[in-house]
Amino acid sequence: MARLGLVCTASPRAAQSVLTAPGRVSVPAKPVGGSAAGLAPEVCAGLLGNTVLSVDIRTGYSGGLQVPGVQPACEKNHLGNSRPVASTAACKEFLQLPLPTATRPDRVCRVLPRAEERTAYQTHQEHPGDEVLPSQEVEHAMLGPPSDGFHMPAWRSNRLSPREEQELELDNSDVGLAEELWSQHPPWEGTLLGRIRTMMAMEQSLALETICRCLDEHSQLYLQNPEKQVSVFDSSVHKFLEFLGLDPKKSEEKAFLFRLYGLILRECASSERVEHHLACLLELSHQPSSQREGIALAVGLASARHLKEVWALLEHLGRTRFLRSVVTPEESQDEVLNASFLTAAILLTRALRREYGAQNYKFTQTPELIHCLLSMLQKEPNFLATLLRQKIILVIVGLSNLRPSLKPVVKSRVLQTCLRSVYSLPPPEALRSSLPPLEPAPDVMALYKKTERALDLLLQNFVSENPSMDEVCFLLQHMEHWLESEMTHEVKRAVQSIFLLLQHVVGSMKFGGEAMPSILGHQIGLLTLLWRDRDECTHYHAHQCVFLLLQLMAQQKGVSVDLSHWNKMKNFEAKASKDWEVKLSHTAKALEEGLTVAQHTQLVLTLLQSLCGQSQLRCDLASKLLQLIFSTPSIRTEQVAEILHSLFRELPSIQFKSIQQTMMKAVLDLGLQHTQEVVEVILSLCHPSERRLLSLWKALAAQYQLARKVITLLYMKLKLRPPMEHVRTSHQVQLISLLALGTIYELLYTQEYRETVRWAFAGILLGLLTQLHYLFELGFVEGISDYEEDILEARPLGPCRTCLEALKGLFWTTHYWEVFAHIKLLQGWELFEHVETYTEGVTLLARTMTQYNCEIKAVLGQAVIFLKSVEERDNVVAILIITEFLNSPDISQHTSRKTISSSLSLGLNHPSKWVRASSLSGLSSTLMHPKKVTLLRSQLMGLLEAFLQPNPKDLLGLMQILGDLLHRLGMQGVGALSLKVAQHLLLLFEDERAEVREGAIFLFGDVIHSSGHKCQQALKALAVQALVPLLFHLLDSSPRVVMRSKLTLLRCAIVQKWEFRKELFSKLAWGRGLGAENDIFIYMVESNFGSYHQFLMQAFTYLGSSQNNLKVAAMKFIGGMLQDYFTDLCFYLKKSDVKTLKNHLEALSQDTDSTCRRFYRRSLADIVELSYFVT
Repeated sequence: MARLGLVCTASPRAAQSVLTAPGRVSVPAKPVGGSAAGLAPEVCAGLLGNTVLSVDIRTGYSGGLQVPGVQPACEKNHLGNSRPVASTAACKEFLQLPLPTATRPDRVCRVLPRAEERTAYQTHQEHPGDEVLPSQEVEHAMLGPPSDGFHMPAWRSNRLSPREEQELELDNSDVGLAEELWSQHPPWEGTLLGRIRTMMAMEQSLALETICRCLDEHSQLYLQNPEKQVSVFDSSVHKFLEFLGLDPKKSEEKAFLFRLYGLILRECASSERVEHHLACLLELSHQPSSQREGIALAVGLASARHLKEVWALLEHLGRTRFLRSVVTPEESQDEVLNASFLTAAILLTRALRREYGAQNYKFTQTPELIHCLLSMLQKEPNFLATLLRQKIILVIVGLSNLRPSLKPVVKSRVLQTCLRSVYSLPPPEALRSSLPPLEPAPDVMALYKKTERALDLLLQNFVSENPSMDEVCFLLQHMEHWLESEMTHEVKRAVQSIFLLLQHVVGSMKFGGEAMPSILGHQIGLLTLLWRDRDECTHYHAHQCVFLLLQLMAQQKGVSVDLSHWNKMKNFEAKASKDWEVKLSHTAKALEEGLTVAQHTQLVLTLLQSLCGQSQLRCDLASKLLQLIFSTPSIRTEQVAEILHSLFRELPSIQFKSIQQTMMKAVLDLGLQHTQEVVEVILSLCHPSERRLLSLWKALAAQYQLARKVITLLYMKLKLRPPMEHVRTSHQVQLISLLALGTIYELLYTQEYRETVRWAFAGILLGLLTQLHYLFELGFVEGISDYEEDILEARPLGPCRTCLEALKGLFWTTHYWEVFAHIKLLQGWELFEHVETYTEGVTLLARTMTQYNCEIKAVLGQAVIFLKSVEERDNVVAILIITEFLNSPDISQHTSRKTISSSLSLGLNHPSKWVRASSLSGLSSTLMHPKKVTLLRSQLMGLLEAFLQPNPKDLLGLMQILGDLLHRLGMQGVGALSLKVAQHLLLLFEDERAEVREGAIFLFGDVIHSSGHKCQQALKALAVQALVPLLFHLLDSSPRVVMRSKLTLLRCAIVQKWEFRKELFSKLAWGRGLGAENDIFIYMVESNFGSYHQFLMQAFTYLGSSQNNLKVAAMKFIGGMLQDYFTDLCFYLKKSDVKTLKNHLEALSQDTDSTCRRFYRRSLADIVELSYFVT
């Protein structure tokens, strides 16, 4: 089965329903009930929709449909040019129509638009039941193919003549023309019908088979030689015509045979016979245009009596064969094809809505017809020369009113295509210049206004079909792309369409129900962003759209609209820009009152997403409006998470620094409103080690009280420690305490939190100490001992390592870096890496804090609280700290002896042996028993006498006991004897035994650090005297002596209050090579102005040292002093000093080491020169 042709009918009603009079295509509809005397609209629609074509009564050309799988035949026109009968289609999936280019006037069908005939037609419209008289019948002229001699440019394919434009108007004129044509019948038809009715059923079947065979022979001969006029002689047909009393020569007229076939089918009484013979008819070739028209004529006649059978067969064929194939159209398409197709759709739509009671029919192929129309619309050039855009949109408006209603997917495609077709046109000022040369030139602006009005009607019609807020949001959703366009004229058109739509809805509709789509907040946000648009019309309409939407929602809720905020906004329109923030403030309040929580959330998310745009004006508007929203109580608790997640995603892409600063202020405002929720959400955004959250944390630190709340909440999260049996190793990341730990670690090194961390020092300290013990309990110790501080490579740390680094950072980043440095140089932080030495580490930390008076009062208060905790780890840490703090000379200023006694007594019955032992040790301290001070002092005097002997027994034991006594007695201990002890210890720095040197150097640091105010100045002088030996012993052969020398050198610097003592520690702890040695040398010398000559004299004494490394250190030091401080040495040295230096130097002249001899020769010249300037 290839093609179908024009449907002609036998009655006015049937003729009226054939909607292809100048048009060509319709769509099958499914009958609900009843039948008509003529071709009912659903049958006509079925014929046309299932590839039935019509005769174009304007041009006289009969077109056809391309059936999938069948190639079109070629015909010759009067110029001898070959062209396909059918080629380009208006729709890829539905139709493939022929592309005529011009029409010969002598082949045009005569149309009689007489007034009396129109009157007769209108009378019939008023009395549709009247019979059609045979006298009204006239012969239907056969139409020939058009000429192919003239081809029009592709861009003119859709340009219509004034007459064609008139015929496309949506009035009744086109239906009247079709009525006049199809209401006429041949004069012989009445007599013929009488004879057909007298035939028996078998005779009718035989006649139909004979005619069908004859028609088939006609078509076969035509296909073999299309240029030759063919005629077929069939004796059976001749006899049958004679039987009917007709001229046998009419058997050579195909049009007559098709009409006869249709009349016999109409008079058949058997449905089965009708179906059989109709199927045979449809099996004929469809390639000749006359064949298509004849088949359509016969089917139309048969449908007058056998509507159900005809419909069923056509629908089956259409759905199973034609509509399932996608036809590939050619590149061009002329105005005849588009105009015909469009007129057919207009007529179909009007007929269904007006004459046949559209409520009784379900027009199921509306989507396919709309698909065709949209395909035409998509192929329109990007300029306005005709009203074709308007006509297509208006036809779609009419089709959308038919049953069943359009599905959302169809409506979505309609909106996308129509909006793009109209909005993407050139801007108004360029519409005329975009036109190709046309005569006469069209009124482009008039065309555009009509097209724009048609689009507005489409939008309003969709809302009228489904009056609900959901439908409004559905339409606005398709406008979003154009609201975000970078083309000013596209945005302007979209906003204006929305404004007119909302005006229509608010003014003429009232929605039922309480549906409040959350997406509406997003759409309000997009419109709000246009308030700073450079186009005055755009930002005015954007204002109005937001107001209308809020008014619409208020009407739906049944409440009156509070216009106070909006009226204030409007009053600011004409004022200076300095009032812009006041206007935005009223906007924020109006949005808060008018939107639901979900809509408000979508609004905020939309504003956040716009922060990354290229327009600084739009970004500035969004950021300031967000800041105003965040600063008011409009943000609910349930909104915080989604808002912060969106902000976190957008922050890295914000291009303007001012916008980033504004958003940080907004985060601060949000944190003030919802501190706990904000902290919890930020914790969950990503792992703290990624450091992408620092900007948010810094924003919260801008307000000191809020920063304190943040640290407090983090401390509370740190203490959320589920029992070990409830935690799995593979789910470390799920522990909120680990996230809080990582965040605290990062904030310790954030400048904005320095003061807050110091305020919370005590709580953080005990929280970290107990957290580390908790992680030991869980077994999260992976990587704790593999960490290397001097490697800058950023690697993620394990939980234990993070906790330990946070503990170290707590001291390093505050004013108590000396505690960190002291423990670092004692290698005490390594004690925290193992659970077995954990308590030793806590004890050492507490003792060091006591020596440097580090937050004794605050930490002691926290320790007392932790001692009452139900967790054993808290009790262990607390008692170890309290016990060490009892040796502080200031402990009595912070707490009473009674309070300490009661706290320690609680620990005597504790299950932990550490708690019991430490409690007992604390109860025996000098604070609890002041009389012990006198006893310890008497014992100290005896020890000092033994220690100061030339060769004391068990020197190491004596130094250890002295150190312990000094720790217990503190400032009130040794007194004036400390000077003698320090002097004696200086002599032991050069002892041959490494362990003695180590003990003496370490004890020297304790002595000068724990001396009272009376001996402080004298001990400082001794500290200066110890600097050179300590400096040289940094190269000692014993590593332990080296570490003790570093610590004591630092303690001397702290006692003397060097300016660069923190930098000195950095070099002592992590410095390597000659650079570090040179820096330490500079720090020491520059911090002791006036002692240069003393340092030089001390250095020369080491030239005779038995340790070669000390001798080398002395040579380096002397060389540096003579080179860098020669002038100062000339000022301070005496002649006798220079002689002493020469004597020490002469000892190297005979040294076996070549390095020493070279140093001798190089330095001798300097010493000689120095002697010339010394007085």
